[in-house]
Amino acid sequence: MSDPTPDLVIRNGNVVDGTGAPPFPADVAITNGIITRVGEVPERGAEEIDARGLLVTPGFVDIHTHYDGQATWDERMTPSSWHGVTTAVMGNCGVGFAPCRPEDHETLVKLMEGVEDIPGVVLSEGLSWDWETFPEFLQSIEARPKDIDVAAQLPHGPLRVYVMGERAANLEAATPEDIEQMATLAREAIAAGALGFSTSRTLNHRTSEGKPTPTLKAAKDELLGIALALRDAEGGVLQFVTDFKEGPVEMALLEDLCRQSGRPLSVSLAQAERVPDHWRGVLEWLRNGANQGLPMCAQVAGRPVGLMLGLEATLNPFIGCPSYRPLNGLTREEKVAALRQPETREAILTDVREGRVAPGIQALLDLEKTFLLGDPPDYEQPAEQSLAARARRADQDPHAFAYDRLLDDEGRALLYFPFLNYAEGSLDPSFEMMNDANTVLGLGDGGAHLGTICDASFSTHMLTHWTRDRTRGPKLPIETVVQWHTRDTARAVGLLDRGLLAPGYKADVNVIDYEGLTLRAPRMVRDLPADGRRLVQDAEGYRYAIVSGEITYRDGKPTGALPGRLVRGAKPEPTKGASA
Repeated sequence: MSDPTPDLVIRNGNVVDGTGAPPFPADVAITNGIITRVGEVPERGAEEIDARGLLVTPGFVDIHTHYDGQATWDERMTPSSWHGVTTAVMGNCGVGFAPCRPEDHETLVKLMEGVEDIPGVVLSEGLSWDWETFPEFLQSIEARPKDIDVAAQLPHGPLRVYVMGERAANLEAATPEDIEQMATLAREAIAAGALGFSTSRTLNHRTSEGKPTPTLKAAKDELLGIALALRDAEGGVLQFVTDFKEGPVEMALLEDLCRQSGRPLSVSLAQAERVPDHWRGVLEWLRNGANQGLPMCAQVAGRPVGLMLGLEATLNPFIGCPSYRPLNGLTREEKVAALRQPETREAILTDVREGRVAPGIQALLDLEKTFLLGDPPDYEQPAEQSLAARARRADQDPHAFAYDRLLDDEGRALLYFPFLNYAEGSLDPSFEMMNDANTVLGLGDGGAHLGTICDASFSTHMLTHWTRDRTRGPKLPIETVVQWHTRDTARAVGLLDRGLLAPGYKADVNVIDYEGLTLRAPRMVRDLPADGRRLVQDAEGYRYAIVSGEITYRDGKPTGALPGRLVRGAKPEPTKGASA
């Protein structure tokens, strides 16, 4: 007797299953949103995909996004869903929108606006605020079908403000009563389906008013109280962003939180320009922790974290010049008209020559480390491709050259300023970080930094650059990169039901034209509430995106299917050999 007719069969694909095994030819059968067979499938499916010559992978699991706002007003978690991501975890870095009392709406909007560069007017118009508690927030997210699955973490900033009010914003210490209330709410959040708890201890995170994040100085007793609440709830991960400003003291704190709670802990890690070897010490600390059996890891990125600079972007090299200030608030077309005036050009360039630039913005004028990204974009350019080097070859003043480049394409041009993971002018440090046993891919920040950074395309770049196109150093096997983006990231947050192409696993699948896979240059669009603008990045070569067995995109075009759902809590490994 033959098996029931599968809902979907992907035939003759080159399967990279997420285990780290080399590619192999196989069919993939799917029924009721679950993979039922990988191998030869004799039965015809109700629907079939001819994947001959194409790569078939699990859907990518992105564990570091900020779709907390977008997920409340949009059905599509773009641009992540354009790049093979089928599960996105939000609520990172201690920022989000729940729990929140009505009187604190503006406080959380300013926090998200400052930390993640999401315009306050977008959030004010887009957020429905039909929640107060974290469980109510999850209900609101769950009510809207989506193109991919989303999962949420409990962010420390809103939690602290909810319990402590203005005392939280003033960085006051939590009382024992405050800590107990936070712990109670953390247990409640995990029970409702939060994947974990996130917090920030970095000075780089500030509100739109320039104030530090409310969580900056949270003491050990507060953090331990919350971590132990996760232990008691028997679930959840701990996610930290920190400067390690207290060095060994802070490392000991995080280590102790992990040890006492028994919960997995991750820290964000990148190479900083100011301390270019600091990341090595963090990896050594993580190795020592692993030797003690502590479940700690670092989230790392496979390319520079870089600013996109332009007339429509939040920043550009000349934004700190007094002569540029009158242009703030103008439309792109108005800025272009003004900047083409000889007197405006001379005034701004004179400001630069004479050092009249606002403090904190001068770094954007370092044209030795600013690049034309190109299309397809090149994120690992040598120093001789910098704007300064290009200007010298053209016998032009570098700042005048950069000024003129900003006017290219009627002012739509974007310059690229890598500020993390590029202190040595190559991605060799990223290569070393990614290959460490105690790291996992993250930091794409989909849904955030809308006018400054466009890194939700990390998954596509990992495939094109690291497995196919890199010329400045070693490449990576495609099976390794796929495992890092699927099984490893899923395991890092406890989603053991996905990330593999094997019977019993959730049928989230990408069918990719690997040779034709192309990442396009970032571009600015206006598709947010209140006509808000954001950077997005397209990709060509994703032939099919499949979520829970339903085709959501064909050749990058939406099919109309919205099978994505809220993921509530960790998911166990499927029973071996399980099928629909």
